[in-house]
Amino acid sequence: MTAKAKPPFRADQVGSLIRPDNVRQARKDFEAGKISEAELRKVQQQEIPAVVKLQEDMGFRAVTDGEYNRGGWQRDFLVAFENAKMVASTVPVRFHNNEGVVLQQPPTLAVVGKLARKKPIFVDDFKYLASLTKAVPKVTIPSPTIMHFRGGREAIDKVAYPTIEEFYDDLARVYREEIADLAAAGCRYLQIDETNLAYLCDPTLREHARSIGEDPDQLLATYAKLLNDTIRDAPKFGMTVCVHLCRGNYGGAWVAEGGYEPVAKALFNDMNFDGYFLEYDSDRAGGFEPLRHLPKGKTVVLGLVTTKSGKLETKDVIRQRIEEAAKVVPLDQLCLSPQCGFASGIEGMAMTVAEEHAKLRLVTDVAKEVWGEG
Repeated sequence: MTAKAKPPFRADQVGSLIRPDNVRQARKDFEAGKISEAELRKVQQQEIPAVVKLQEDMGFRAVTDGEYNRGGWQRDFLVAFENAKMVASTVPVRFHNNEGVVLQQPPTLAVVGKLARKKPIFVDDFKYLASLTKAVPKVTIPSPTIMHFRGGREAIDKVAYPTIEEFYDDLARVYREEIADLAAAGCRYLQIDETNLAYLCDPTLREHARSIGEDPDQLLATYAKLLNDTIRDAPKFGMTVCVHLCRGNYGGAWVAEGGYEPVAKALFNDMNFDGYFLEYDSDRAGGFEPLRHLPKGKTVVLGLVTTKSGKLETKDVIRQRIEEAAKVVPLDQLCLSPQCGFASGIEGMAMTVAEEHAKLRLVTDVAKEVWGEG
């Protein structure tokens, strides 16, 4: 089988990697006001070259900066837009783990005025990553739907946005501005980390959508339009844009359960992504049947190696799962990755660094055995 010419690659990874202790401490010191942003950035940039080399040495053709530059996978990006604020949530979130259910109330987002992007957000981070590697530098950004789902219409200022359509139009616009600057800087591989499409696969979370005045099926169509508007100006022949459907990720826990069938047809056919990172590391994701909706020319990256536990899967089990998926989708339209990032924030990792490295190596080894490239 010939090597893939462009991403996603046969062996890929979602984005975040476990941060070294000094990076985690520097982030805590910065948030406590003990060091400056410049001092924080210096510590981060001192450690990124090593994690880039790690990915290269393992055989990954696309590399990230491990998201060392962020306190969390979503917050740093979203609050960089003017009038997007973190606020206390009144809605409990059900986190599942192997012991049961834990209720938490993580902060949520509110839009308190007109959205604006006064300066590039992750462009400098991309330029630094690109300067360190001959591999394909990959950028991950949180989905725009996160600005809406938790709080709904009530979390969006009605003076700034008398209609919800005006909000969605502005939201897509500020994202397009960032994507345009990333493209101008040379970014050719962009991933949008999307939780809410996965949440719409979960009956309990579909009820949450109804509780904020939304019809889940209509919301799916609304989010499809928002995401398409967000990426519509990405260079058609120069930038690969993928989406990762995340079911929640913190300390081995997750939020959403349920197979992809409720969103699959719209996800694969109505949304203009090149590739789809789908979590398939446990029964909570359902079977591979929804992949039948995948059209030719698009790729699914099977997240078969879990980041919820340090226990290492066997090659035989991973190969068997790939063979099962290939009964629904041609093998040439499939790739392999970990199920999620290894560190969605500076805390909450579910394994050691050594266990993380073993899982990354498993991805490249199996990809080489199955597709002839890693």
